[in-house]
Amino acid sequence: MKISHLKSLYSLVKEAQLKGRYITNSDIENCLLEFPKSLVSVVGNSEEKRPIYSLRFGNGPRKVLLWSQMHGNESTTTKALFDCFNLFLTNNTVPNSILEACTLLVIPILNPDGAERYTRLNANAIDLNRDAQELSQAESKVLRAVYDKFKPDYCFNLHGQRTIYNVGNTNISSTVSFLSPAQDEARSITPNRKVAMQIIIGINQLLQEEIPNGVARYNDGFNLNCVGDTFQSFGIPTILFEAGHLPNDYDREEVRYFMFMAILKGLGVISEGMNNLNHEDYFKIPENGKQFYDIIIRNARISESESDVVDIAIQYVELLKNGKIEFVPTVEKISKLDEFFGHREINARGQLVKSQNNSEIKVTNENDFVLINNEKIVLKP
Repeated sequence: MKISHLKSLYSLVKEAQLKGRYITNSDIENCLLEFPKSLVSVVGNSEEKRPIYSLRFGNGPRKVLLWSQMHGNESTTTKALFDCFNLFLTNNTVPNSILEACTLLVIPILNPDGAERYTRLNANAIDLNRDAQELSQAESKVLRAVYDKFKPDYCFNLHGQRTIYNVGNTNISSTVSFLSPAQDEARSITPNRKVAMQIIIGINQLLQEEIPNGVARYNDGFNLNCVGDTFQSFGIPTILFEAGHLPNDYDREEVRYFMFMAILKGLGVISEGMNNLNHEDYFKIPENGKQFYDIIIRNARISESESDVVDIAIQYVELLKNGKIEFVPTVEKISKLDEFFGHREINARGQLVKSQNNSEIKVTNENDFVLINNEKIVLKP
């Protein structure tokens, strides 16, 4: 599976109907209408009775269960899945080899109520990724019922992560992160965890060609309430995929492409075999740090009476307004931030920085722009 081949395919199969961050059942239903009806099923309903759809591809002996938007506001992998679906419907060597070796069962939006609200949680304000043991929510029960009936050999748990993450302690944004979840408190390296690590190594080798040093490893602290940890404890190799961030890619359209490659490469490793992949290389992937802000204004004075300079950290709060996601710049911290990085950095050069209403900058202030020495600096992406 070569980068050049995937690039040429992606330009042909990218699903044009899905774009931006706000992806709901209504959006994917428009796409599903164009697929053969035999591929699409309703596997259950959400707490608010929205349908939960699944698609089935391939007829190979290795069964892979994939699900996305367990958290309703994490839609990048849903877009990437539909790009993959379009590829699966072409007569090409890449999808053909996967679908001959594998049977795929995919839930593109597990949490349609949360997707509608653009929230992490479901309609009852429950995090479905902390409900793997209680199974208190309709969506959790649907996923477990699908798992029990399908009996997968592998699981892909598809998520998105915030802009705060960096690779290791570098100033490189975590574009994509992975995890082979622990299945016990000791974080034992069991045979199935090793297999998940090998798949991640295969994906990482491909992605390094496109985003050198942009891949990170998620912390493997054990929590059996998490779905990945639970499925791993069942002895099934399970991989957490996290769609991260690239500078200026707040709609996650560039990262969408990398997730498309990651999903396909993961399936390719399963279909082709992984004997040449050493699971110990998994630990060479740096862990995620948390050292990024969306914007840092460096060397700022925030009071006319003070000569000392500080740094101002601004993070975007994502709000759903009129069917679109609005990124609201919000002051999160005022301090010296030498150990932190900004996706965008502004040097105030010791000059006075004021809020958009010409008052003193304070934590929790929302500012579409700031005034630096009375010059307007727009903060929105």
